[in-house]
Amino acid sequence: MSANIEELERRRAAAELGGGEKRIAAQHAKGKLTARERLEVLLDKGSFEELDAHVEHNCTDFGMETQRIPGDGVVAGSGTINGRLVFVFSQDFTVFGGSLSERHAQKICKIMDTAMKVGAPVIGLNDSGGARIQEGVASLAGYAEVFQRNVLASGVIPQLSLIMGPCAGGAVYSPAMTDFIFMVKDSSYMFVTGPDVVKTVTNEVVTQEELGGAVTHSTRTGVADVAFENDIEALMAARDFITLLPSSNRSGVPELPSEDLWDRIEPSLDTLIPASANQPYDMHELIRKVLDEGEFFEIAPNHGANIVCGFGRIEGRTVGVVANQPMVLAGVLDINASRKAARFVRFCDAFEIPIVTFVDVPGFLPGTAQEHNGIIKHGAKLLFAYAEATVPKITVITRKAYGGAYDVMASKHLRGDLNYAWPTAEIAVMGAKGAVEIIFRGLSPEEIAEKTREYEERFANPFVAASRGYIDEVIYPHSTRRRIALGLRKLRNKRLKNPRKKHDNLPL
Repeated sequence: MSANIEELERRRAAAELGGGEKRIAAQHAKGKLTARERLEVLLDKGSFEELDAHVEHNCTDFGMETQRIPGDGVVAGSGTINGRLVFVFSQDFTVFGGSLSERHAQKICKIMDTAMKVGAPVIGLNDSGGARIQEGVASLAGYAEVFQRNVLASGVIPQLSLIMGPCAGGAVYSPAMTDFIFMVKDSSYMFVTGPDVVKTVTNEVVTQEELGGAVTHSTRTGVADVAFENDIEALMAARDFITLLPSSNRSGVPELPSEDLWDRIEPSLDTLIPASANQPYDMHELIRKVLDEGEFFEIAPNHGANIVCGFGRIEGRTVGVVANQPMVLAGVLDINASRKAARFVRFCDAFEIPIVTFVDVPGFLPGTAQEHNGIIKHGAKLLFAYAEATVPKITVITRKAYGGAYDVMASKHLRGDLNYAWPTAEIAVMGAKGAVEIIFRGLSPEEIAEKTREYEERFANPFVAASRGYIDEVIYPHSTRRRIALGLRKLRNKRLKNPRKKHDNLPL
Protein backbone atom coordinates (compact mmCIF):
# COMPACT_ATOMS: atom_id res chain seq x y z
CA MET A 1 0.00 0.00 0.00
CA SER A 2 2.81 2.42 0.90
CA ALA A 3 4.33 1.98 -2.57
CA ASN A 4 1.01 2.85 -4.17
CA ILE A 5 0.69 5.96 -2.02
CA GLU A 6 4.23 6.97 -2.92
CA GLU A 7 3.36 6.57 -6.61
CA LEU A 8 0.24 8.74 -6.15
CA GLU A 9 2.31 11.41 -4.44
CA ARG A 10 4.90 11.28 -7.23
CA ARG A 11 2.26 11.67 -9.92
CA ARG A 12 0.56 14.53 -8.09
CA ALA A 13 3.86 16.33 -7.70
CA ALA A 14 4.53 15.93 -11.42
CA ALA A 15 1.12 17.38 -12.26
CA GLU A 16 1.61 20.34 -9.92
CA LEU A 17 5.01 21.09 -11.43
CA GLY A 18 3.46 21.57 -14.88
CA GLY A 19 6.10 22.47 -17.44
CA GLY A 20 8.88 22.55 -14.86
CA GLU A 21 10.78 25.10 -12.80
CA LYS A 22 12.44 26.76 -15.78
CA ARG A 23 9.15 27.55 -17.50
CA ILE A 24 7.55 28.62 -14.23
CA ALA A 25 10.42 31.07 -13.75
CA ALA A 26 9.85 32.38 -17.29
CA GLN A 27 6.18 32.93 -16.48
CA HIS A 28 7.09 34.87 -13.35
CA ALA A 29 9.65 36.91 -15.29
CA LYS A 30 6.79 38.21 -17.46
CA GLY A 31 4.96 39.42 -14.34
CA LYS A 32 2.42 36.59 -14.66
CA LEU A 33 1.27 34.01 -12.15
CA THR A 34 1.13 30.33 -13.01
CA ALA A 35 -2.16 28.53 -13.60
CA ARG A 36 -2.24 27.11 -10.07
CA GLU A 37 -1.13 30.33 -8.40
CA ARG A 38 -4.03 32.10 -10.09
CA LEU A 39 -6.50 29.60 -8.68
CA GLU A 40 -5.03 30.10 -5.20
CA VAL A 41 -5.80 33.83 -5.45
CA LEU A 42 -9.23 33.39 -7.05
CA LEU A 43 -10.70 30.71 -4.81
CA ASP A 44 -11.27 30.46 -1.07
CA LYS A 45 -8.24 29.01 0.68
CA GLY A 46 -8.17 25.24 0.54
CA SER A 47 -11.42 24.96 -1.44
CA PHE A 48 -10.03 23.88 -4.81
CA GLU A 49 -10.76 20.29 -5.83
CA GLU A 50 -8.98 19.31 -9.01
CA LEU A 51 -10.35 16.97 -11.65
CA ASP A 52 -8.36 15.14 -14.35
CA ALA A 53 -4.94 16.03 -12.96
CA HIS A 54 -3.48 12.90 -14.57
CA VAL A 55 -4.93 13.38 -18.05
CA GLU A 56 -2.35 13.29 -20.85
CA HIS A 57 -2.65 13.97 -24.57
CA ASN A 58 -3.10 11.11 -27.02
CA CYS A 59 -1.03 12.53 -29.89
CA THR A 60 1.65 10.33 -31.47
CA ASP A 61 2.74 12.58 -34.34
CA PHE A 62 5.80 14.85 -34.56
CA GLY A 63 7.48 13.16 -31.59
CA MET A 64 4.68 14.08 -29.20
CA GLU A 65 4.52 10.52 -27.86
CA THR A 66 7.72 11.26 -25.92
CA GLN A 67 6.39 14.51 -24.44
CA ARG A 68 3.61 13.76 -22.00
CA ILE A 69 2.91 16.07 -19.08
CA PRO A 70 0.12 15.29 -16.58
CA GLY A 71 -2.78 17.71 -16.84
CA ASP A 72 -2.07 18.50 -20.49
CA GLY A 73 -1.88 22.27 -20.14
CA VAL A 74 -5.03 23.08 -18.17
CA VAL A 75 -5.89 22.86 -14.47
CA ALA A 76 -9.61 22.20 -14.00
CA GLY A 77 -11.98 21.62 -11.12
CA SER A 78 -14.22 23.37 -8.63
CA GLY A 79 -13.92 25.53 -5.54
CA THR A 80 -15.71 28.27 -3.68
CA ILE A 81 -15.65 32.06 -3.74
CA ASN A 82 -16.91 33.53 -0.48
CA GLY A 83 -18.46 30.14 0.19
CA ARG A 84 -20.30 29.82 -3.13
CA LEU A 85 -19.55 26.97 -5.54
CA VAL A 86 -17.86 27.79 -8.85
CA PHE A 87 -16.24 25.68 -11.55
CA VAL A 88 -12.93 26.82 -12.99
CA PHE A 89 -10.32 26.02 -15.58
CA SER A 90 -6.92 27.67 -15.73
CA GLN A 91 -4.75 27.20 -18.80
CA ASP A 92 -1.11 26.48 -18.02
CA PHE A 93 1.24 28.32 -20.38
CA THR A 94 4.20 26.35 -18.99
CA VAL A 95 2.84 23.17 -20.64
CA PHE A 96 3.02 23.28 -24.43
CA GLY A 97 2.33 27.03 -24.26
CA GLY A 98 -1.12 26.31 -22.86
CA SER A 99 -2.14 25.07 -26.32
CA LEU A 100 -5.47 23.29 -26.59
CA SER A 101 -5.46 19.62 -27.45
CA GLU A 102 -8.32 17.14 -27.71
CA ARG A 103 -7.85 16.00 -24.09
CA HIS A 104 -7.32 19.58 -22.88
CA ALA A 105 -10.69 20.48 -24.40
CA GLN A 106 -12.35 17.43 -22.87
CA LYS A 107 -11.27 18.60 -19.41
CA ILE A 108 -12.86 22.01 -19.98
CA CYS A 109 -16.03 20.44 -21.37
CA LYS A 110 -16.34 18.11 -18.39
CA ILE A 111 -16.42 20.92 -15.84
CA MET A 112 -18.79 22.96 -18.00
CA ASP A 113 -21.17 20.00 -18.24
CA THR A 114 -21.06 19.54 -14.47
CA ALA A 115 -21.58 23.25 -13.84
CA MET A 116 -24.68 23.14 -16.04
CA LYS A 117 -26.07 20.13 -14.18
CA VAL A 118 -25.63 21.61 -10.70
CA GLY A 119 -26.22 25.28 -11.58
CA ALA A 120 -22.94 27.04 -10.79
CA PRO A 121 -20.85 29.72 -12.58
CA VAL A 122 -17.90 28.84 -14.79
CA ILE A 123 -14.75 30.96 -14.69
CA GLY A 124 -12.12 30.44 -17.38
CA LEU A 125 -8.56 31.72 -16.96
CA ASN A 126 -7.20 31.92 -20.50
CA ASP A 127 -3.47 31.83 -21.20
CA SER A 128 -2.89 29.80 -24.34
CA GLY A 129 -0.95 29.77 -27.58
CA GLY A 130 -4.05 28.47 -29.37
CA ALA A 131 -4.77 25.12 -31.01
CA ARG A 132 -2.07 22.48 -30.64
CA ILE A 133 -0.74 22.30 -34.18
CA GLN A 134 0.60 18.76 -33.81
CA GLU A 135 -2.95 17.43 -33.32
CA GLY A 136 -4.41 19.16 -36.36
CA VAL A 137 -8.16 18.82 -36.75
CA ALA A 138 -8.52 17.06 -33.38
CA SER A 139 -7.64 20.30 -31.59
CA LEU A 140 -10.06 22.24 -33.79
CA ALA A 141 -12.76 19.74 -32.87
CA GLY A 142 -11.89 20.36 -29.24
CA TYR A 143 -12.50 24.08 -29.65
CA ALA A 144 -15.85 23.44 -31.30
CA GLU A 145 -16.90 21.21 -28.39
CA VAL A 146 -16.12 24.07 -25.98
CA PHE A 147 -17.97 26.58 -28.20
CA GLN A 148 -21.07 24.38 -28.21
CA ARG A 149 -21.10 24.32 -24.43
CA ASN A 150 -20.63 28.09 -24.23
CA VAL A 151 -23.79 28.46 -26.28
CA LEU A 152 -25.82 25.92 -24.32
CA ALA A 153 -24.70 27.47 -21.00
CA SER A 154 -25.54 31.01 -22.11
CA GLY A 155 -28.39 32.34 -20.00
CA VAL A 156 -28.30 29.24 -17.78
CA ILE A 157 -25.15 29.81 -15.72
CA PRO A 158 -22.91 32.90 -15.59
CA GLN A 159 -19.71 32.54 -17.62
CA LEU A 160 -16.73 34.77 -16.87
CA SER A 161 -13.50 34.83 -18.90
CA LEU A 162 -10.23 36.23 -17.60
CA ILE A 163 -7.71 36.74 -20.40
CA MET A 164 -4.34 36.54 -18.68
CA GLY A 165 -2.04 35.88 -21.61
CA PRO A 166 -2.33 35.21 -25.33
CA CYS A 167 -5.71 34.30 -26.80
CA ALA A 168 -5.59 34.15 -30.58
CA GLY A 169 -7.23 32.58 -33.59
CA GLY A 170 -10.20 30.32 -32.90
CA ALA A 171 -9.46 30.55 -29.17
CA VAL A 172 -11.04 34.01 -29.00
CA TYR A 173 -14.53 32.80 -29.77
CA SER A 174 -15.07 30.92 -26.53
CA PRO A 175 -14.46 34.03 -24.35
CA ALA A 176 -16.46 36.11 -26.83
CA MET A 177 -19.52 33.96 -26.15
CA THR A 178 -19.17 34.17 -22.37
CA ASP A 179 -21.02 36.85 -20.43
CA PHE A 180 -18.09 39.01 -19.31
CA ILE A 181 -14.41 39.36 -20.20
CA PHE A 182 -11.68 40.76 -17.96
CA MET A 183 -8.20 41.40 -19.38
CA VAL A 184 -4.77 42.27 -17.96
CA LYS A 185 -2.85 45.22 -19.36
CA ASP A 186 0.45 44.57 -21.14
CA SER A 187 0.29 40.79 -20.72
CA SER A 188 -2.92 39.68 -22.41
CA TYR A 189 -4.26 40.08 -25.91
CA MET A 190 -7.04 38.78 -28.16
CA PHE A 191 -7.16 38.74 -31.95
CA VAL A 192 -8.31 36.48 -34.76
CA THR A 193 -5.13 37.02 -36.79
CA GLY A 194 -1.86 38.23 -35.32
CA PRO A 195 0.39 41.14 -36.35
CA ASP A 196 2.48 39.02 -38.74
CA VAL A 197 -0.55 37.84 -40.71
CA VAL A 198 -2.01 41.35 -40.73
CA LYS A 199 1.24 42.69 -42.18
CA THR A 200 1.35 39.97 -44.85
CA VAL A 201 -2.26 40.42 -45.93
CA THR A 202 -2.91 44.15 -45.54
CA ASN A 203 0.59 45.62 -45.24
CA GLU A 204 -0.37 47.18 -41.89
CA VAL A 205 2.31 47.26 -39.20
CA VAL A 206 0.81 46.90 -35.75
CA THR A 207 1.90 45.58 -32.35
CA GLN A 208 0.10 42.89 -30.41
CA GLU A 209 -0.98 45.45 -27.83
CA GLU A 210 -2.34 47.86 -30.44
CA LEU A 211 -4.09 45.09 -32.34
CA GLY A 212 -5.74 43.28 -29.46
CA GLY A 213 -4.42 44.38 -26.09
CA ALA A 214 -6.46 45.01 -22.96
CA VAL A 215 -6.69 48.77 -23.50
CA THR A 216 -7.75 48.36 -27.14
CA HIS A 217 -10.52 45.91 -26.26
CA SER A 218 -11.78 47.74 -23.18
CA THR A 219 -11.96 51.14 -24.90
CA ARG A 220 -12.24 50.90 -28.68
CA THR A 221 -13.81 47.54 -29.52
CA GLY A 222 -15.81 46.76 -26.40
CA VAL A 223 -14.77 43.09 -26.61
CA ALA A 224 -13.46 43.22 -23.02
CA ASP A 225 -15.38 44.70 -20.12
CA VAL A 226 -12.55 45.78 -17.83
CA ALA A 227 -8.75 46.04 -18.11
CA PHE A 228 -6.73 45.48 -14.95
CA GLU A 229 -3.12 46.32 -14.12
CA ASN A 230 -1.97 42.80 -13.19
CA ASP A 231 -3.07 39.23 -12.49
CA ILE A 232 -3.77 39.82 -8.80
CA GLU A 233 -6.00 42.83 -9.42
CA ALA A 234 -8.00 40.95 -12.06
CA LEU A 235 -8.46 37.88 -9.88
CA MET A 236 -9.52 39.86 -6.81
CA ALA A 237 -12.01 41.81 -8.93
CA ALA A 238 -13.39 38.51 -10.22
CA ARG A 239 -13.97 37.40 -6.63
CA ASP A 240 -15.95 40.57 -5.90
CA PHE A 241 -17.81 40.36 -9.19
CA ILE A 242 -18.95 36.74 -8.94
CA THR A 243 -20.56 37.41 -5.54
CA LEU A 244 -22.94 39.83 -7.28
CA LEU A 245 -24.15 37.23 -9.77
CA PRO A 246 -26.70 34.45 -9.31
CA SER A 247 -25.35 30.92 -9.44
CA SER A 248 -27.76 30.07 -12.24
CA ASN A 249 -30.97 31.21 -13.91
CA ARG A 250 -32.99 29.29 -11.36
CA SER A 251 -31.24 30.29 -8.14
CA GLY A 252 -32.43 33.89 -7.67
CA VAL A 253 -30.19 36.86 -6.95
CA PRO A 254 -27.69 36.52 -4.11
CA GLU A 255 -28.50 38.36 -0.91
CA LEU A 256 -26.04 39.71 1.67
CA PRO A 257 -26.78 41.37 5.02
CA SER A 258 -26.69 45.16 4.75
CA GLU A 259 -26.61 47.80 7.47
CA ASP A 260 -27.45 50.54 4.97
CA LEU A 261 -30.98 51.75 5.77
CA TRP A 262 -33.44 51.04 2.96
CA ASP A 263 -35.19 54.38 3.52
CA ARG A 264 -32.02 56.46 3.78
CA ILE A 265 -32.64 60.06 2.66
CA GLU A 266 -30.04 61.80 0.46
CA PRO A 267 -30.67 65.58 0.61
CA SER A 268 -27.71 66.24 -1.72
CA LEU A 269 -29.67 64.70 -4.61
CA ASP A 270 -32.11 67.62 -4.48
CA THR A 271 -29.35 69.84 -5.86
CA LEU A 272 -27.64 67.34 -8.19
CA ILE A 273 -29.26 68.70 -11.36
CA PRO A 274 -27.55 71.98 -12.45
CA ALA A 275 -29.61 75.11 -13.08
CA SER A 276 -28.58 75.16 -16.75
CA ALA A 277 -30.00 72.36 -18.91
CA ASN A 278 -26.72 72.33 -20.86
CA GLN A 279 -24.53 71.78 -17.82
CA PRO A 280 -23.44 68.18 -17.13
CA TYR A 281 -23.32 66.30 -13.84
CA ASP A 282 -21.86 62.91 -12.94
CA MET A 283 -24.47 60.16 -12.95
CA HIS A 284 -22.13 58.03 -10.81
CA GLU A 285 -22.98 60.27 -7.86
CA LEU A 286 -26.67 59.38 -8.09
CA ILE A 287 -25.96 55.68 -8.61
CA ARG A 288 -23.64 55.39 -5.63
CA LYS A 289 -25.96 57.35 -3.33
CA VAL A 290 -28.83 55.02 -4.16
CA LEU A 291 -26.98 51.68 -3.84
CA ASP A 292 -26.03 49.93 -0.61
CA GLU A 293 -22.83 51.32 0.92
CA GLY A 294 -22.20 53.26 -2.31
CA GLU A 295 -20.71 50.10 -3.86
CA PHE A 296 -21.01 49.78 -7.64
CA PHE A 297 -19.23 47.36 -9.99
CA GLU A 298 -19.23 49.08 -13.37
CA ILE A 299 -19.11 47.09 -16.59
CA ALA A 300 -17.14 48.49 -19.56
CA PRO A 301 -16.51 51.90 -17.94
CA ASN A 302 -14.23 53.03 -20.78
CA HIS A 303 -16.32 51.89 -23.74
CA GLY A 304 -19.55 53.62 -24.67
CA ALA A 305 -19.06 55.77 -21.58
CA ASN A 306 -22.12 57.88 -22.43
CA ILE A 307 -24.08 55.07 -20.80
CA VAL A 308 -23.23 53.51 -17.44
CA CYS A 309 -23.94 49.82 -16.75
CA GLY A 310 -23.11 47.78 -13.69
CA PHE A 311 -24.16 45.89 -10.60
CA GLY A 312 -24.84 46.92 -7.04
CA ARG A 313 -27.17 46.00 -4.20
CA ILE A 314 -30.31 47.42 -2.66
CA GLU A 315 -31.36 45.89 0.66
CA GLY A 316 -28.55 43.40 0.14
CA ARG A 317 -29.98 42.05 -3.13
CA THR A 318 -28.26 42.43 -6.50
CA VAL A 319 -29.67 44.91 -9.03
CA GLY A 320 -28.49 45.88 -12.50
CA VAL A 321 -28.14 49.61 -13.15
CA VAL A 322 -28.32 51.33 -16.54
CA ALA A 323 -27.91 55.11 -16.66
CA ASN A 324 -27.23 57.80 -19.25
CA GLN A 325 -24.06 59.77 -18.43
CA PRO A 326 -24.40 63.54 -19.08
CA MET A 327 -20.63 63.92 -18.61
CA VAL A 328 -19.95 62.08 -21.92
CA LEU A 329 -21.54 63.28 -25.18
CA ALA A 330 -24.35 64.77 -23.05
CA GLY A 331 -25.60 61.23 -22.42
CA VAL A 332 -26.82 60.60 -25.98
CA LEU A 333 -27.40 57.09 -27.25
CA ASP A 334 -24.98 56.05 -29.98
CA ILE A 335 -23.94 52.72 -31.48
CA ASN A 336 -21.48 51.75 -28.75
CA ALA A 337 -23.76 52.76 -25.89
CA SER A 338 -26.76 50.98 -27.39
CA ARG A 339 -24.90 47.70 -27.94
CA LYS A 340 -23.28 47.80 -24.52
CA ALA A 341 -26.51 48.47 -22.65
CA ALA A 342 -28.54 45.99 -24.71
CA ARG A 343 -26.20 43.13 -23.87
CA PHE A 344 -26.21 44.12 -20.20
CA VAL A 345 -30.02 44.31 -20.05
CA ARG A 346 -30.33 40.89 -21.68
CA PHE A 347 -27.91 39.38 -19.15
CA CYS A 348 -29.93 40.80 -16.27
CA ASP A 349 -33.16 39.50 -17.76
CA ALA A 350 -31.70 36.02 -18.33
CA PHE A 351 -30.68 35.74 -14.67
CA GLU A 352 -33.70 37.42 -13.06
CA ILE A 353 -31.74 40.47 -11.91
CA PRO A 354 -34.02 43.53 -11.49
CA ILE A 355 -33.07 46.52 -13.65
CA VAL A 356 -32.96 50.10 -12.37
CA THR A 357 -32.67 52.72 -15.11
CA PHE A 358 -31.72 56.38 -14.61
CA VAL A 359 -32.63 58.52 -17.61
CA ASP A 360 -31.10 61.76 -18.82
CA VAL A 361 -31.01 61.36 -22.59
CA PRO A 362 -31.25 64.11 -25.23
CA GLY A 363 -31.75 61.59 -28.04
CA PHE A 364 -29.69 59.54 -30.47
CA LEU A 365 -26.37 60.86 -31.75
CA PRO A 366 -26.80 62.40 -35.23
CA GLY A 367 -24.29 62.23 -38.08
CA THR A 368 -23.30 60.26 -41.15
CA ALA A 369 -20.84 58.09 -39.21
CA GLN A 370 -23.62 56.84 -36.94
CA GLU A 371 -26.17 56.39 -39.71
CA HIS A 372 -23.78 54.66 -42.10
CA ASN A 373 -22.61 52.29 -39.36
CA GLY A 374 -26.16 51.24 -38.55
CA ILE A 375 -27.39 53.26 -35.57
CA ILE A 376 -30.92 52.20 -36.56
CA LYS A 377 -30.17 48.50 -36.09
CA HIS A 378 -27.91 49.02 -33.08
CA GLY A 379 -30.34 51.36 -31.35
CA ALA A 380 -33.06 48.78 -31.93
CA LYS A 381 -31.02 46.26 -29.93
CA LEU A 382 -31.46 48.31 -26.77
CA LEU A 383 -35.13 48.89 -27.52
CA PHE A 384 -35.58 45.16 -28.13
CA ALA A 385 -33.71 44.21 -24.95
CA TYR A 386 -35.84 46.41 -22.69
CA ALA A 387 -39.08 45.42 -24.43
CA GLU A 388 -38.49 41.67 -24.08
CA ALA A 389 -37.23 41.86 -20.48
CA THR A 390 -39.69 40.42 -17.96
CA VAL A 391 -37.70 41.13 -14.78
CA PRO A 392 -38.72 43.99 -12.46
CA LYS A 393 -37.95 47.29 -14.20
CA ILE A 394 -37.85 50.59 -12.30
CA THR A 395 -37.09 53.79 -14.20
CA VAL A 396 -36.24 57.25 -12.84
CA ILE A 397 -36.10 60.21 -15.26
CA THR A 398 -33.82 62.83 -13.75
CA ARG A 399 -33.70 65.44 -16.51
CA LYS A 400 -34.01 65.04 -20.29
CA ALA A 401 -36.00 62.27 -21.93
CA TYR A 402 -36.34 63.36 -25.54
CA GLY A 403 -37.68 61.71 -28.66
CA GLY A 404 -37.34 58.03 -29.40
CA ALA A 405 -34.64 57.77 -26.74
CA TYR A 406 -37.36 58.42 -24.13
CA ASP A 407 -39.21 55.35 -25.41
CA VAL A 408 -36.10 53.20 -25.54
CA MET A 409 -34.91 53.86 -21.98
CA ALA A 410 -37.28 51.49 -20.17
CA SER A 411 -40.36 53.68 -20.62
CA LYS A 412 -43.80 52.72 -19.37
CA HIS A 413 -44.65 51.76 -22.95
CA LEU A 414 -41.99 49.01 -22.87
CA ARG A 415 -43.65 47.42 -19.82
CA GLY A 416 -41.78 49.47 -17.23
CA ASP A 417 -43.20 48.46 -13.85
CA LEU A 418 -42.57 51.66 -11.92
CA ASN A 419 -41.66 54.82 -13.82
CA TYR A 420 -40.73 57.79 -11.68
CA ALA A 421 -39.57 61.30 -12.56
CA TRP A 422 -37.82 64.02 -10.64
CA PRO A 423 -39.39 67.51 -10.76
CA THR A 424 -36.50 68.50 -13.05
CA ALA A 425 -37.53 65.96 -15.71
CA GLU A 426 -38.23 67.16 -19.25
CA ILE A 427 -40.20 64.67 -21.33
CA ALA A 428 -40.78 65.80 -24.91
CA VAL A 429 -40.24 64.98 -28.56
CA MET A 430 -37.18 67.23 -28.57
CA GLY A 431 -35.62 70.23 -26.83
CA ALA A 432 -37.70 73.40 -26.64
CA LYS A 433 -35.63 75.55 -29.03
CA GLY A 434 -35.47 72.90 -31.76
CA ALA A 435 -39.18 72.19 -31.47
CA VAL A 436 -40.13 75.87 -31.70
CA GLU A 437 -37.91 76.47 -34.72
CA ILE A 438 -39.74 73.64 -36.54
CA ILE A 439 -43.24 74.54 -35.42
CA PHE A 440 -42.91 78.30 -35.87
CA ARG A 441 -40.75 78.74 -38.96
CA GLY A 442 -39.99 82.29 -40.07
CA LEU A 443 -40.46 84.04 -36.73
CA SER A 444 -37.98 86.67 -35.54
CA PRO A 445 -35.38 85.74 -32.93
CA GLU A 446 -37.37 87.60 -30.28
CA GLU A 447 -40.53 85.70 -31.15
CA ILE A 448 -38.62 82.41 -31.20
CA ALA A 449 -37.30 83.17 -27.70
CA GLU A 450 -40.80 83.90 -26.44
CA LYS A 451 -42.25 80.75 -27.98
CA THR A 452 -39.35 78.75 -26.53
CA ARG A 453 -40.21 79.99 -23.03
CA GLU A 454 -43.83 79.02 -23.62
CA TYR A 455 -42.83 75.57 -24.85
CA GLU A 456 -40.58 75.05 -21.81
CA GLU A 457 -43.36 76.01 -19.43
CA ARG A 458 -45.76 73.69 -21.21
CA PHE A 459 -43.57 70.65 -21.87
CA ALA A 460 -40.23 70.93 -20.01
CA ASN A 461 -41.63 69.19 -16.95
CA PRO A 462 -42.81 65.71 -15.99
CA PHE A 463 -46.44 66.58 -15.33
CA VAL A 464 -47.80 66.21 -18.87
CA ALA A 465 -46.52 62.61 -18.99
CA ALA A 466 -47.73 62.05 -15.42
CA SER A 467 -51.23 63.29 -16.36
CA ARG A 468 -51.38 60.52 -18.98
CA GLY A 469 -50.12 57.81 -16.61
CA TYR A 470 -46.82 57.43 -18.43
CA ILE A 471 -45.09 58.46 -15.21
CA ASP A 472 -46.37 56.76 -12.07
CA GLU A 473 -45.22 59.47 -9.69
CA VAL A 474 -43.13 62.63 -9.59
CA ILE A 475 -40.83 62.04 -6.63
CA TYR A 476 -38.44 64.06 -4.51
CA PRO A 477 -34.85 63.32 -5.55
CA HIS A 478 -33.81 62.79 -1.92
CA SER A 479 -36.27 59.88 -1.59
CA THR A 480 -35.03 58.00 -4.68
CA ARG A 481 -33.40 55.14 -2.76
CA ARG A 482 -36.49 54.66 -0.59
CA ARG A 483 -38.81 54.58 -3.62
CA ILE A 484 -36.64 52.08 -5.48
CA ALA A 485 -36.27 49.83 -2.43
CA LEU A 486 -40.03 49.81 -1.87
CA GLY A 487 -40.63 49.17 -5.57
CA LEU A 488 -38.26 46.21 -5.61
CA ARG A 489 -40.02 44.73 -2.59
CA LYS A 490 -43.37 45.00 -4.32
CA LEU A 491 -42.05 43.50 -7.55
CA ARG A 492 -40.17 40.61 -5.95
CA ASN A 493 -42.85 38.09 -6.93
CA LYS A 494 -43.52 39.57 -10.36
CA ARG A 495 -44.58 37.02 -12.98
CA LEU A 496 -44.63 37.93 -16.65
CA LYS A 497 -44.15 35.70 -19.67
CA ASN A 498 -43.51 36.57 -23.30
CA PRO A 499 -45.47 34.76 -26.04
CA ARG A 500 -44.40 31.15 -26.56
CA LYS A 501 -41.68 30.88 -29.20
CA LYS A 502 -38.52 28.95 -29.97
CA HIS A 503 -36.49 32.16 -29.64
CA ASP A 504 -36.72 35.75 -30.74
CA ASN A 505 -34.93 37.32 -33.70
CA LEU A 506 -32.86 40.06 -32.09
CA PRO A 507 -31.85 42.78 -34.60
CA LEU A 508 -28.21 41.73 -34.78
